[in-house]
Amino acid sequence: MKRGIHAAGAALALGLAVPVGAEVRKAPARSLIDSDPEVVYVEEFSAKPIELLVVKPGAVYATKQGKRKLGNLKVDSKATLVGFDERAYKVRGTGQRGGISGWVSPQALGSKDKDFVENLKKVYRRQKDVRELIANQEVAIGMNLAEVSQSLGRPTKTKVRQTAKGQSGQWEFIEYEEIKHYQTLRNPATGGLYRQYTHTTVEELSKLVVEFENDVVTAIEESENNEGGRVRIVVPPIVFGW
Repeated sequence: MKRGIHAAGAALALGLAVPVGAEVRKAPARSLIDSDPEVVYVEEFSAKPIELLVVKPGAVYATKQGKRKLGNLKVDSKATLVGFDERAYKVRGTGQRGGISGWVSPQALGSKDKDFVENLKKVYRRQKDVRELIANQEVAIGMNLAEVSQSLGRPTKTKVRQTAKGQSGQWEFIEYEEIKHYQTLRNPATGGLYRQYTHTTVEELSKLVVEFENDVVTAIEESENNEGGRVRIVVPPIVFGW
C-alpha cells in the first residue's frame, strides 16, 4: 500500500491522503451533456434541490461560454440550480414560452442567503479538491462520511457513539498480508540444509483510522508512513442559509 500526506490551500484542517485497496463506491454516472470536469453539480454535495429566485431578465445559453441563446428566464420565477463553475450557473427554470434549461449569469439570480454567490465559490473549490482525493482513493479531514466511503470503500471496522451532542465514532481501514513461514531442516541422507513450509499467518500490514463527529472527518491516524509528505487541507462542508 502506498501512503502519503499531501497539500492543498483552503482551510485549517490536517489530513493524511492515503490510497487503500478497498472496494470503491463509484459516483452516479452522468450523461455526456452533464459531464464537464470543470463543472460542479449540486447532486455531488446536496440531497435537496437548491432553488433560486430570478431577480432580473436572465439570458439562458446552451453553453457556459454564452453560445447559442435559448431564451430568457421569467422574472420573479424560481430556478433550480443544476451545476455551476466560478462564473456561470446551469439552471432549470421558466422562460417566456415554458420550461427552459441552460446557463445564466449569477447576477440574474437571488437567494435568501445574501452570501450565496461567495458560498458557491467556496463549494466549487472544495468539490474540486474532493474530486481529486476520490480519484486518487485518498481521504482528508473535512470530508464527510459519504465522500470517505466513495473514496476508500467499505471500512474494515466501525465504531459509533451517540450522545446528546450528536454522533461520533471512527472507521478503520486495515490492509492485511499473508506471511508464509518456513523451517530449516537438514537432509539426513545428504547432510544438506533445506527450507520446509510450515504454515501461513495473516498479519496486519497497515491501518488507517478515520475519526468523525456528526458526519465530518475530524482526525486521521495511520499505522505507518514510509514516504513522508505534506499536509492535505480540505474545506469542511458548507452550510447554506437558503
